[in-house]
This record gives sequence, structure tokens and C-alpha cells, in this order.
Amino acid sequence: MNDDAIALSGPLYDFVVSTILLLTTHNGVYSSPCHQQPGTHPLLTQVDISEGIPKQVSVHFCKQCERYLQPPGTWMQCAFESRELLALCLKKLKGSMNKVRLIDAGFLWTEPHSKRIKTKLTIQKEVMNGAILQQVFVVEFVVLSQMCDDCHRVEAKDFWKAVVQVRQKTQHKKTFYYLEQLLLKHKLHQTALNIKEIHDGLDFYYSSKQHAQKMVDFLQCTVPCRSKTSQRLISHDIHSNTFNYKSTFSIEIVPVCKDNVVCLSPRLAQSLGNFGQVCVCVRVTSTIHLIDPNTLQIAEVDGNTYWRNPFNGLCSPRQLEEFLVMDIDVIRDQKLGSGAGVRSNKHVLAEVWVQKTSEMDTGQQYHCRTFLGHLLNIGDLVLGYDFANSNVNDEYLNKMNPHHVPDVVLIKKSYDRTRRVKRRNWKLQEMARDKEGMDTDDERQYQDFLEDLEEDEALRKNINIYKDTSKIPVESDTDDDGAPRISLAEMLEEMSLNDATGGDGADMMTD
Repeated sequence: MNDDAIALSGPLYDFVVSTILLLTTHNGVYSSPCHQQPGTHPLLTQVDISEGIPKQVSVHFCKQCERYLQPPGTWMQCAFESRELLALCLKKLKGSMNKVRLIDAGFLWTEPHSKRIKTKLTIQKEVMNGAILQQVFVVEFVVLSQMCDDCHRVEAKDFWKAVVQVRQKTQHKKTFYYLEQLLLKHKLHQTALNIKEIHDGLDFYYSSKQHAQKMVDFLQCTVPCRSKTSQRLISHDIHSNTFNYKSTFSIEIVPVCKDNVVCLSPRLAQSLGNFGQVCVCVRVTSTIHLIDPNTLQIAEVDGNTYWRNPFNGLCSPRQLEEFLVMDIDVIRDQKLGSGAGVRSNKHVLAEVWVQKTSEMDTGQQYHCRTFLGHLLNIGDLVLGYDFANSNVNDEYLNKMNPHHVPDVVLIKKSYDRTRRVKRRNWKLQEMARDKEGMDTDDERQYQDFLEDLEEDEALRKNINIYKDTSKIPVESDTDDDGAPRISLAEMLEEMSLNDATGGDGADMMTD
């Protein structure tokens, strides 16, 4: 031993080490960064800084949705051996590690099916005489299966917290078809747990009341309607004073659809600018768009105005009859009375003489005014309602002067439906829903809605229309009967997973 070196032994050695050196232990074996001492240091036998920290902890995992429970009631989606899972495990030890300092933490490999998660923790703590002791140990987390509340409600068939019941008391579903496309465009159907279609409406089921309320707010801004809210108590915890309710939102859409003939009350007709009582509904969006076939006046009726002065459709779409235009005379420069409202610039007023195609052998003709003067020519077919030979029971119509009630109200020009379906090269998306008690004429009503989109450019501006690549339309001059079409510029390309990955996606995979 050199003379400059000082040999330390006994109590003096223990004092220097405890005050100067940083002691580390790996599985109980003492080591020093500047001096190796065989055996175990006395401090390690006297002090265990991991004491009080549990070496085996349980975590709860839901197999249905593959989420972990973060107490007290939050379920988190964590990948295996991810940072999120490590943070969740450390939170389990947070209460027992408030007296030590966490230096490092990581996962140890375990068999994926062993339901065990092992973590290696490195901690430090100040012990006697100001020494800092560092220790590495392993904590094992046992994965226990527990079904979360959401999955439990699904399995118990009691998974919804709120339902939105949308109803419309009409015989045609044009408004629902339009509403469906708006929901698809704004992707509001994605938050619904289930969508059920019944005879006179749709039911949307949600897991939370907030999602249902968002749906109700959207409907009130989209279609003229009114709503009612009710709730039913499911359970009550007297200890925490918490209540579990199921909420029901009832939405009633105005019972008026496109192409309906309605009769307004005298008070409402006067408030709209001396509007004619018998008028036609040309569109239903957030308001009801009406046109007077005698004067071309147009007006909009919102939901609040409708419920104060309600009116119903006089005829159903099944009562539409086909007429042949025998003569037509366009009316120009008609003067309106004082207080009249706005006139339509898209329509032309005309007087027409028509004859039913079912009464061609009788010679019976009808005279009426129409707003379709820009579309009709002699020899064209047109659909309309025959009021002269029908029995209509309506409160306001029965009180009108019979001379002011038209014999025929024309609705729209008639085209060959077979040709229109054959050359239609576009399609719409549909919501996935359960159907119950459907009528047999649903396909006819859906085709009517598609034809309305082709004829009304303003209606299809709020709808996503996609190319139908499965259909190749046959272009022929002999098949062109003047029916309106949707231009290629208005159609969207329908995206799919195969399109995004170039085939089946195998070429884009890398090692």
C-alpha cells in the first residue's frame, strides 16, 4: 500500500460511504461507482426503499371493446406496451410512491396471453445521514377481465340513453329521403348506435343525451318541425344522489311534402301578400316553399308560422292523374293587386286546356292556369290533380267560393320513367338502418325523389351525388325526350378503401 493512500476500515469506512457515495443495488447486490466491495453492504440489509410499494397489482380490461379501466370510471384505449398503458400502470402506484423519486420505468417482456404485465422501475430515496439510495425492482400487473358499462348495456339490450323519434304524418317520404341525404353529408348518423325505420318515421338511438340533443338541433335548423322532450327514471343511487334517465325526443315534421296541393287559411293567405288559398308546395327545406298557380306569387312558411296556422295536403301522390295538353296560351305582363308578394322568375304563367288520357274517347277538356308555362307544349303529358271530380274534405276548401276552386291543378311534366332510369348514371348513399313494416310502394316513392333531384337544381345543392360506375348510360337522340339530367360536374367520385390503397393494398405494404 502506498504511503499517500489512507486505508479506511470499520465505522470510518461506513460513514464515508453513507455520506459521499451513491449506492445502487440490482436485485439485492451492492455496487459502488468508484469502489467495489464484495458481499452486501449493511445499508442494503437495513433499508428497503421499495417497502410499501406493492409488487403485484391488478388492472381491469374489457375484452369486448379492448379498453383498460382508469379509476374511478374512465375506460382508455391503450396498445400493448405503449406509453399510455405504462402511464395507466404507474397511476396505480401513485399513492404508494409519494415518498420516493421515480427515475426510470419500462416494460419487461411477457407472454401476450399470460394476462401479466411486468414493469421494471428505478427509484431513489434519501436515507440516513443524507445518503441517496437507488434501487431497481419489478412490479407485476395482473390483467383481470371486467366488462365496461357501455358493453354491459349492449349485452343487456339496454345500451341506449336517448332516442330521437322523427315522425311525419304523410303518405309520401320525400322529406325523409331529403333528410337522410343531409345526415349523410354532415355525418351526423355516425354517432347513432342504431337507426330503426318504421311506418311513419325514423328512430335514432344514442349512447348519450348530448348526441341526441345535437341531432335535435340539426333537425330544427334543417326541416320545419316541432319537438317535445320526456325522460324516464331508470335507477337512482341514494348514497351518491345520482340519477340514471332515458331521454326521448319527439320530432314532428310538418305534414306537407313537395308537389302537395294545400289550402291556406284566409288569414295566412292574406299575411303572405294576398296569396291564393289553393297553392302548390314546390320544395320543403328549412321552410315550406309555396307558389300560387294563378299569379306566380311565391312565399315561404317557417315551422312557427305553420303550427300557428296549420294546413294539410289536399291530395296524396297516388291521386295524381295524367293529362294531355290540348292548347296553351302564355300570360304575359299580368298586373298584381296592391300588397302582392314576390313573383317567381323561374316559372311562366300560362292558361292551358288539358284532357285526361283515360278519357280520350269522351272529349271532356279542363281549363286551368299553371306555373309550368316554360315547360309545356301542345301534346305534352303532365301530371295533376282533378278537383272537379274528386271529393276533398278540407276545412278551408269547403268554405271557399266554388268559382275560386280550380278544376285541375297541374304539378309537373310527365316523362317516361323507364328511359330516365335507364340513362341515370348517378346514385345516392343510404344509411344503414333496420326496416320494419315497410310499404310496397317504397321503390316508387324513392324514384319520385330521384326525379325531383333531377328537376330541381336548388334541391340537390345540399346533397352529395356520386357517379354510378356500374351503369353505362346509352346515349341516343331517339331516347332523348327532354327530361332533365344531372351534369357530370355535379357528381362526386365515391371513395373506397381499395381506391385509396391501389387495389387490395398489398403493394403498399413494407417489411
